[in-house]
Amino acid sequence: MPFAIIPFLLLVIPVMEIAVFIVVGNLIGLWPTLGLVVLTAVIGSFLLKSQGLGTLARIQGEVNAGRVPARELVDGVMIVAAGILLLTPGLVTDTIGFLLFVPGVRSAIRQAISKRVVVMANGGGRGFGGSAARGAGRPSPDVVDLSGDDFHRRPDASSPWHGDDDDGGTPRRTLH
Repeated sequence: MPFAIIPFLLLVIPVMEIAVFIVVGNLIGLWPTLGLVVLTAVIGSFLLKSQGLGTLARIQGEVNAGRVPARELVDGVMIVAAGILLLTPGLVTDTIGFLLFVPGVRSAIRQAISKRVVVMANGGGRGFGGSAARGAGRPSPDVVDLSGDDFHRRPDASSPWHGDDDDGGTPRRTLH
């Protein structure tokens, strides 16, 4: 998502929330509407706790098995986002938050993300960095230390980030 859309969302989401509050308030009344907002926050906190703990257990299991818990980490991020959306007062954000708690919706989002992102693991050892198994001072055989003169960037035409670096920042360096 381009960062230029964030100011747009900061304007549109509160306007949508106000409009939905007015419509729902006219349909069911002020106090039931406010009760609904509080109820969704309470339900969201319970869902966050139960699904969050389950995801943490799956992450730990994957790490203990020596695998990268990419799927579980993405699920964890979406569950935290769902919890934040449910704790935020509003019916539109509550709807989005509840949808993120549905495993099928998370799976569809994860598949859309996976087409654009590649997760790479640091080889060797146990855990994320693997430095405990190798020793802190010894480099991994998978690590190649290059100076700026030794490295040359070759753009990958199949990469979704292929193109000119218009942002004025430092180009990302990748090894092929």
